[in-house]
Amino acid sequence: MSQNTLEIEREEKKELYAYQKGDIDAIFDRLDNAPPKHHLLYQLPTGGGKTVIFSEIVRRYLSNNDKKVVVLTHRIELCKQTSKMLKGFGVSNKIINSKVKELPDQNDYSCFVAMVETLKNRINDEKLHLDNIGLVIIDEAHYNSFRKLLNSFKNAFILGVTATPLSSNIKLPMHQSYDELIVGDTIGSLIDKGFLARATTYSYDVGLTSLKVGINGDYTVKSSDDLYTNSMMQEKLLHAYTERSLGKKTLIFNNGIHTSLYVYDTFREAGYDIRHLDNTSSSEERKDILQWFKKTPDAILTSVGILTTGFDEPTVETIILNRATKSLTLYFQMIGRGSRKLPGKDEFTVIDLGNNAARFGLWSDPVNWQHIFKSPEFYLENLRDDTEIEMYFKYSMPPELRAKFSKTADVTFDVDEEHKQAIKQNLRSKIVLDKSLEQHAAMCVDNTELLPEAKALSKELEDDIEDRIKRFAKCLSQCSKNYREWLLEDYKQRLTLLIGKKYREKIMNEPD
Repeated sequence: MSQNTLEIEREEKKELYAYQKGDIDAIFDRLDNAPPKHHLLYQLPTGGGKTVIFSEIVRRYLSNNDKKVVVLTHRIELCKQTSKMLKGFGVSNKIINSKVKELPDQNDYSCFVAMVETLKNRINDEKLHLDNIGLVIIDEAHYNSFRKLLNSFKNAFILGVTATPLSSNIKLPMHQSYDELIVGDTIGSLIDKGFLARATTYSYDVGLTSLKVGINGDYTVKSSDDLYTNSMMQEKLLHAYTERSLGKKTLIFNNGIHTSLYVYDTFREAGYDIRHLDNTSSSEERKDILQWFKKTPDAILTSVGILTTGFDEPTVETIILNRATKSLTLYFQMIGRGSRKLPGKDEFTVIDLGNNAARFGLWSDPVNWQHIFKSPEFYLENLRDDTEIEMYFKYSMPPELRAKFSKTADVTFDVDEEHKQAIKQNLRSKIVLDKSLEQHAAMCVDNTELLPEAKALSKELEDDIEDRIKRFAKCLSQCSKNYREWLLEDYKQRLTLLIGKKYREKIMNEPD
């Protein structure tokens, strides 16, 4: 064995922490005492050391049993990482990849690491048969591809490992494949014990009603691209970065390649050092870009999906969710890329541009995984939908727009309070919009010199107007979508007329 190999193996050997040892003991208690063909699921947050834990489980199992182990992953990068970690624990193993057609040397190994699809194809071709398998470990067990192989290991103990015990397919809940769930330490506990960095989340309200949900239950790439490539969203992203992450190593997650390329162009035009990475990038490109990202202190990397698993770069300081998702698993995976601790790095930043924290809660909030495991439908059905989330948005005029209304002392308007006062005084609800229109018209006229300028300035109030109409509609006992849309258009028309009226009054009242 070469000196380099020894260095790699020594580097990969990890010291087990108390919480990891406790979980390993609990898993072996089931392994030793559970009925035959028991399927056990183990949950531990990203960064908690799942690969370390199941590598030690493999080592201990092989030392106490005269049977073999198979570790299943869903990506080739995870195969390589897992194999390397197992070697660090003294477990000689063989990777079954696309190059391996047969296993004439299988008796030389007690542990095999394989991609699910590759192993399934080899077994179906009847060119490969694994003998005497006593334990099968499934990494990232929330993916459903592993189900295809369960019949090939009917007599083995199945151990699934995941950070999020929620199936990627709602029609195939995890409690159908696993008999029980063991829950490891929480994110909050791992932060308090110093194992994970603490996240500070900054949420920027984003209207998501234009997004469409696809057959997989998440937002479609096309509708996401349509929303996130528009100039307003690109400006919001750039503003969020400069406000919360300027000069920090930043990883941006997008839902579509078009969006990521738009982000790349936007940041380059603004003078920032940025790279783009997606699943069409060659392995050489990926290697070069990730090396650049590692070495560059203020690097910005915009990506699509490819870095959610099997990627570990502890120097990341900011995660930007430039997308919305309905997948709890993806939410935790994306944020988890920034949670690794380093000397001098105890915290990291999360910038949320998809209302994800409002949908799922903060990354470090407690989660009842047992409930989600047993009743995933109930959990998913009770997630806050976009309409409900947006009801609680509080519009705040951007500083650059506020500067255009510098002659107006107060540009805010509390629709809820005004409606409450109108009801108290037995006035019609319509008076709320009349008051709002008066304020908006006055703002436009007071801060311009000419009528065309005032009308042009009113167009920049669109977000403020939409927010006020939305809040007004919520105050009404019944308000259909069509009526809300009519209110919005009517408001804009009345505002244009009122600006003209106020401008004429302004001209008439000016001294000769």
